[in-house]
Parts: sequence; C-alpha cells; structure tokens
Amino acid sequence: MFDRAEFVRGAHQPDQFPRHTFPEVAFSGRSNVGKSSLINMLLGRKKLARISKKPGRTKSINFYRIDDRFCLVDLPGYGYAGVPAEEQEKWAYLIEDYLHHRKNLKGIIQIVDARHEPSEDDYLMMDWLASAELNFLIAATKCDKLKKSRLKPQRKMIADRMGISLEKVLLTSARKRQGKKRLETFIKEVTGIS
Repeated sequence: MFDRAEFVRGAHQPDQFPRHTFPEVAFSGRSNVGKSSLINMLLGRKKLARISKKPGRTKSINFYRIDDRFCLVDLPGYGYAGVPAEEQEKWAYLIEDYLHHRKNLKGIIQIVDARHEPSEDDYLMMDWLASAELNFLIAATKCDKLKKSRLKPQRKMIADRMGISLEKVLLTSARKRQGKKRLETFIKEVTGIS
C-alpha cells in the first residue's frame, strides 16, 4: 500500500480545493502534535509532508494523492497561541469549510499527544466528529516518549476523557513506525480501497 504518493496542492481558501472524486482521509489536531510526521511515516517518505519543531508551520490544507486511488489531507493545526488571531480565524474558516462541505471526506484521523490530556480544542473536535457521524480514529502520537508502564493508562485516559471506546484510540510513534498497520487498515476501510 502507498506505493506512489505525490503532493497535489496546498489550499489557502475553499475554491483552491482539488476538484477530483478521490476519497479523502484528513489528519486533524493541535499544532505541533505530529500530523505531518505521521503522514510521512505512513507513506514511507521523510519529507513529503513538511515538518517543523515550530508550531503553526502548516498554513494550508495540504492534499496528497496516493496511488491515484485516494488522498490524505493534512489540516493546519489548531490551538497555537503564537499565530496572530486574524490568521487563526482564517485557518478556522478554511478547516470548517472543508470539514462541513467536502463530499470526498470519508474519515478523520484525529491526532492527540499521548503524553498529555486532550485539550479543549480536542474535545470540541471530538464533539464535532460525533455530530457529523464520520468515521474516525484517535491517533495518540509520540508514545515512544512515554515509559512503557504509562502506555495503557494514557490510552485509557484519552478514551475515557473523549467518551469513546478504547478500540478507537491507537498509540502511535512516527519515529518507531508504531501503529502503521492499524492506520493503513482504517484508511482502507473508510475509503473502500483494497
């Protein structure tokens, strides 16, 4: 899976979204939580999705076409205070438009940091996912930075706080490629590809 991956476009406004019929799976989460790193891990590429230690680096909705069959979509991160309010509002509008109106959207991989409790913004996103009745999976990133004894309790805490079943929370690590097979399975299921 994921033999050919190419960057299609970065959209700064809704009329720049690609006009295709490919099913899409979006990666959503706070700034600097590891969305782009997780995409790169899935695709087996180190630099396709731009990563940065500085929060707020992804400023557009980035579309990646995979094997001419579906797209992965990297949404700008939310909740970063270092970005001017006006720019945050533009991102919020762009993300909301994509989430509410994109017919190609088949699933969301919601990213949270495994080391911390979900943020208020994470809870808001979870509420939206529940109301939208979209397929979703919570990917708790950076689990390689936790002691092994903390992994199960952190996963349970995230599931409990988000009000979802434990099966919906996947511990991941881009560095150690942990969670890759489950992410691939989720993407196949929601896009209908085999």
